[in-house]
Amino acid sequence: MIEKRLNSVIKDYPNFPLNGILFKDLLPILENPELFSELIENMSSSKIINDADVLVGIDARGFIFSSSIAFKAKKPLILARKPGKLPGELIEASYELEYGNNSLSMQKEAIKKYENFAIVDDLLATGGTINSVISILKENKKTITGVSLVAELEDLNGRKKIPIPVESQIKF
Repeated sequence: MIEKRLNSVIKDYPNFPLNGILFKDLLPILENPELFSELIENMSSSKIINDADVLVGIDARGFIFSSSIAFKAKKPLILARKPGKLPGELIEASYELEYGNNSLSMQKEAIKKYENFAIVDDLLATGGTINSVISILKENKKTITGVSLVAELEDLNGRKKIPIPVESQIKF
């Protein structure tokens, strides 16, 4: 089962980036090509991905997974980036993290021609990052098929704050 294999490579870093935070490092997945391939296969074959016209990858680790899923599922990919990273006319939404605030932007032109969006990210914690993308898309009257994630931190109850379907490959 993929959950057991993911659990064997994901590393914990206590008190990073701040005291009291347990950081789940998913990057070791990339050191295992077979596991990474299986993960991308699982995520790219989901209903959330298949029902979408386009994927949205979230800055920054979400780019790794979303680009691989987009390639495998033969779907276009657009990006939700942190401030100052995208040119053109932007749509922005702010969010709170468990350790601060930030915002994400998307290019208005990039989302214009699509109707059905799937959001892809590495990890769900409090739900703020994903909800900022949801608010951008909803503000522009777009349909969201759901969120596809590698991992979810259940104790932070992020899923309860997300008003669309959520799939994660492993839960902590």
